[in-house]
Amino acid sequence: MYDREPRFRMEDTMNAARIEYTEKGVMNMASRRCDVLRISMSGAVLGLLTQYKLPEQFYLDIPDARITKVGCLLMKTYSNNTIEVRFLKLLTQKELDRIFVFSTHPAHRDRVLDIRSW
Repeated sequence: MYDREPRFRMEDTMNAARIEYTEKGVMNMASRRCDVLRISMSGAVLGLLTQYKLPEQFYLDIPDARITKVGCLLMKTYSNNTIEVRFLKLLTQKELDRIFVFSTHPAHRDRVLDIRSW
């Protein structure tokens, strides 16, 4: 399924985010902090603060941009505490623009938010 999807170009960004998942099949949600390093409409590269075991599926929250519960599928784990994920649903251009507005990356310094579209 994922090999037939169109590939969207990833852009550098720097946003604080949170990974939420259920631990050991229990109903309570565990939450871990992370950073969004690169993002596209279909996936992202996340930087983890510490190394820990992640499930195959989890939720990603980006609180600054007010984007919650983005379903993610773990694609690849790298040795430098970064992971690559695919989104279960494509992000819209409006959501990507909101992420870039609240990014601390120098490439997005001049981005502004259109209040009318919120």
